[in-house]
Amino acid sequence: MNPSTPSARHHPAGADLSALPAALAALMLAATLAGCAAQPVVYGGGGVAQADIDDCKRLARAAGAGAQGGQVARDTALGAAAGGAASGAWSAVRGDSDVGNRAAAGAAAGAAVGLVRGVARGSEPSGAFKAYVNRCLSERGYDVVGWN
Repeated sequence: MNPSTPSARHHPAGADLSALPAALAALMLAATLAGCAAQPVVYGGGGVAQADIDDCKRLARAAGAGAQGGQVARDTALGAAAGGAASGAWSAVRGDSDVGNRAAAGAAAGAAVGLVRGVARGSEPSGAFKAYVNRCLSERGYDVVGWN
């Protein structure tokens, strides 16, 4: 890449960032799928326990215990604000003439980090969800020893 082109000047070593959206989507999908595997560990459980686990998880979702609220949106907004502020401040201290552009780039990067963090955290069952499932299983005679 020609060092005088705008993309070479703004990206270290002329890095091609065109694959970034696909990489972020893959990371979010992996985080979401990892959260789907969260399962209570039942002492002495088996095939019958799995059917009851699935039913208790369904009941917990139906009761609204699985909702994470706007956590992903909050994490994304917080990341954007932090990234924009940090990049803008750093550019201003350095005396860069394009502080606004650098702050916008920092905000975009921060939003991406916040989005991934929010999705990763959102894929974990909430405390209310776990408590609901634990109680449901306990009422059915199971002893929940933890979650994987």
